[in-house]
Amino acid sequence: MIYFDVTKARSVKHRSGLARLSDRLRRELGSFASAATWEEARVHASAQDWFVTTELFSEGERPGFGAFLDSRRCRTAAIFADAIPLKHPRITWPHSVARHPHYLKMLARFERVWAISAASRTELVDYWRWLGLERPPPVEVLPLGADFDGRPRTATPAPPASRPANLLCVGILEPRKNQLFLLEVCDGLWRAGLKFNLHIVGRINPHFGAPVVRRIRELKKRWSGLHFHEAASDAQLATLYAEADATVFPTIAEGCGLPLLESLWRGVPCVASDLAVLRENADGGGCLLAELDSVEAWTAALRDVIGRTARQARLREEAASRPLPTWAETARILQAGLAQA
Repeated sequence: MIYFDVTKARSVKHRSGLARLSDRLRRELGSFASAATWEEARVHASAQDWFVTTELFSEGERPGFGAFLDSRRCRTAAIFADAIPLKHPRITWPHSVARHPHYLKMLARFERVWAISAASRTELVDYWRWLGLERPPPVEVLPLGADFDGRPRTATPAPPASRPANLLCVGILEPRKNQLFLLEVCDGLWRAGLKFNLHIVGRINPHFGAPVVRRIRELKKRWSGLHFHEAASDAQLATLYAEADATVFPTIAEGCGLPLLESLWRGVPCVASDLAVLRENADGGGCLLAELDSVEAWTAALRDVIGRTARQARLREEAASRPLPTWAETARILQAGLAQA
């Protein structure tokens, strides 16, 4: 039996990337996994069972959790997302920055660890090496699924040339997602006379999101093509994807970059920051990578997709036809790894 950690998920309602990872993986594990808090696993799990967590934690948040890991009452495995709070502390929740060193140290007390990308695996292994840990657990890469809504993959028809192009940006409003930079680039394109729509979808980070919202409101007074959807339903988001010429993902840092994969699943090309972690999935086709925070590079890339050039048509064809991982495959890889341990 897999006791799948929902200690935090039971009380958190927002749909962050980590929350969606946990939800989709647990659903695909099906009858092999039972949702449980770590305290429930401590009581009920046997030596042959697994406790698997995708959540973030520290001893301060879970008093007694370290003793549970060391007791070996059951076998333990964790899925690691990223070290962003350590690499970008000034644009990360203070609580996350304070917790993350403890979290990374506690991960070394698990028997097995999977990272959600090769880049995040390197970050974790390098951090453990810096700590001087002598016998850390093995860390493998767990490819994440692209089928975020659980629906079969469908190719999105090319939008009609008679209407302005639609760009779609999905993600929480905060500095790490870099919407302020995207708005600067789009403002320049609108000023240059290009006609297109930019749809920004995402909840507002209560600690960092206010400047982004203010800028959106300022630009909406000037440009009718700017649209903000703070609380888009699944149906509304599906419509936005169906009408998009491309998604835009100007992020500064990611553990994997689910929005890129999810765009490709819809058959929609993605213009994204040229980061090593995003290249892991972007290099297979359907993506146009632009230098991080380069107005010139992003202006050129967006002109390509707004203008519906031959390059944009090729990207759409690649996005619709390339093979992509599914969450069912993610679950099978995890199950196989646990069975071999």
